Amino acid sequence: MSSDFAAARLNMVESQIRTADVTDLPLQDALRVVPRENLVPAGKAYLAYADAEVEYAPGRTLMRPRDIGKLLQNLKPRAGEKALAIAAPYAAVVLETMGLSVTRLDGDDLTAVEGGEYDVIVCEGAVPKAPASWTGALALNGRLGVVEREGPVGRAAIYARAEDGLARRAAFDSTPSLLAGFPVESGFAF
Repeated sequence: MSSDFAAARLNMVESQIRTADVTDLPLQDALRVVPRENLVPAGKAYLAYADAEVEYAPGRTLMRPRDIGKLLQNLKPRAGEKALAIAAPYAAVVLETMGLSVTRLDGDDLTAVEGGEYDVIVCEGAVPKAPASWTGALALNGRLGVVEREGPVGRAAIYARAEDGLARRAAFDSTPSLLAGFPVESGFAF
């Protein structure tokens, strides 16, 4: 079965990652070796390399391979950097494989970020807007990647800390599930 997963992993990189303009070679190399199937319940391992989100815990999902590849590439992670993975077990292992020191946050309160000064922060779920505690935990030149979503389609947002403040840019459309505990404010709708 492991050779089937290895083939599926290579196929994922060739058909979902590289075709989405993910050209960072160290990132591609990490995506080729990280066993995504080990991060989901055994009964869902067959979904690990599908072009879909996969639930790994109640209310928590791994992002689609294409989207996490694009999000990580936009963050430009480099060996030796300090990273925080928020509800992002797959991204955490990919970043560790790339040589980053990774802290994982996957408890009930995902806004309680302590011990800031991170070079890279990534979240695999969507939130309506990045919490101030996340952007506040960025080191100088640090980058945060998260999908901000209030409707059916979200936008991957890349925040960057500079000496003169915080910058934000939209990177690409994405539709990951909203993280539990981050409700969208309901408004008037037909």
